[in-house]
Amino acid sequence: MGPRRRDSGGTAPADQWHGVLFGALAGTMLFGGAMTIADDAFAAGGGATDGRALIQERCSSCHQKEADGTLHRIDHVRKTPEGWTMTLFRMRQFHGVALSEEEQRTLVAYFADRQGLAPEETAPYRYVLERRPAVVEEPVTDGDLSVMCARCHSVARVGLQRRDADEWTRLVNFHLGQWPTIEYSAQGRDRKWWEIASTQIPQLLGTKFPFKTDAWTDWQAAPKPDLAGRWAVAGHRPGIGSYGGTATVTKAENGYRVTYELTDAAGKPLSGEGRSVVYTGYEWRGTGTLDGKPVREVFAASRDGSRLDGRWFLTQQDEVGGSLHALRIGGTASAILGTSQSFLKAGTTARITLWGAGLDRGEIAFGPGVSAKILSRSPTAMTVEATAAADAAPGARSLTVGGARTDGFAVYATLDSVRVEPDYAIARIGGNSGPVPPMTAQFEAVGYLNGPDGKPGTEDDVRVGPMPASWNVEPFNEAAAQMQDAKFAGAMGPTGLFMPAGAGPNPQRQFGTNNIGDLKIVGTVQDGSATLTGSGRLISTVQRWNDPPIH
Repeated sequence: MGPRRRDSGGTAPADQWHGVLFGALAGTMLFGGAMTIADDAFAAGGGATDGRALIQERCSSCHQKEADGTLHRIDHVRKTPEGWTMTLFRMRQFHGVALSEEEQRTLVAYFADRQGLAPEETAPYRYVLERRPAVVEEPVTDGDLSVMCARCHSVARVGLQRRDADEWTRLVNFHLGQWPTIEYSAQGRDRKWWEIASTQIPQLLGTKFPFKTDAWTDWQAAPKPDLAGRWAVAGHRPGIGSYGGTATVTKAENGYRVTYELTDAAGKPLSGEGRSVVYTGYEWRGTGTLDGKPVREVFAASRDGSRLDGRWFLTQQDEVGGSLHALRIGGTASAILGTSQSFLKAGTTARITLWGAGLDRGEIAFGPGVSAKILSRSPTAMTVEATAAADAAPGARSLTVGGARTDGFAVYATLDSVRVEPDYAIARIGGNSGPVPPMTAQFEAVGYLNGPDGKPGTEDDVRVGPMPASWNVEPFNEAAAQMQDAKFAGAMGPTGLFMPAGAGPNPQRQFGTNNIGDLKIVGTVQDGSATLTGSGRLISTVQRWNDPPIH
């Protein structure tokens, strides 16, 4: 199940939350207090002077100056760009603050740059910023945080802001004032809710997520990288495959322009272009097109500006997207960022493309028992014809090109098992005449070799990679079988994409229920004469009517 993608205040439809954050890229239009994207403008955010002046003009009447010169609450919080976007939305919706689209962009940029989070602080929670689907959060072991905070929010939403204990206490008071029934919801009555919420929790949060940190102090003082230049790029889109190529980034007013020249694993060209704003010196937020489809980008730049890592996703379907890893071209560093396939079967020959930087230097080696004939070569890509001997040793191995190396390659004779990845996912009904599109779920059938313990499904197993598979759905349990969930909830496509059924009551079902379901997803791989299957669980449930940037 995804990172607790719960509703959390406000009434804006899914895409409208992103109006301010991506507004510097595509412009924003305001309708009845909600935010939405307009695609016909590229507007710039304001500078530091404009931001502070706006705060004094629009905010200081309520957030008054304290003895130390800071503004009450405003100057005592640090958040991501998404977090500040949500704050501004709440100010407009709950308190009637009037802000134009340009003023909102100015304030988000101002706050994110001056009261943001350091790279080390966002790193554990980037999955929610990148809107990765099917992420299961680790349980919170600190005191009562799981039951006091994570019953309604993702852990990431809490972890992506910083306050001292006094300010966390004010946030608790805000929750109770804005939602008076909170103490009686989410099983809150199983404990002394207010006593814990007003004493223990703020102290715990102030210790775990403090306002002042060495990481933020160091990042404020660090030089911020210029990301203009040429980049080697590689990534993987689940269900579709790997891709790679180059990106050219040029400076634009208050941001960057980017052009992608990529190819997929089969050699098909994938072009794209877009624009981005970089918040906090490293938080890349982009919008544009890839292969003719509108996309958004959430990347993080490394401290020295030599790498970009993150995820892109379709504008209207954030569960559909892929990873991206980029390395600046022009330095002495060489690296293998990705390969068109991550395995080679013993006794076979395959055409494999490597993407990265510095690939025009040095010999290529797949390890003992594998030979490679170079078909084409450039600094950012190499295509080879690789042959694994029939007796090539199976297992994980390193792939090297000169000084560049990747350990994510395997040779196998026969697969030992297949796993469906992810093993637990959520889809959502939608479409028909309603305003909310369905939320799909993408699965892959991944081959594995047993590790040294000789047992499948253990931590020492060797991941071979995604395999061609056939797909079907089954009821997950007896209750699902009785309700005929496999018949009504949706269908699997040939690439492992589950498409939910339409929204609304279905008179063909028992009790007139809609098309939700509890399903087992079964992937079948043919490996020579052997047939291997793996399975995962899918909950296809109702629409999400409220989709904030951070759940």
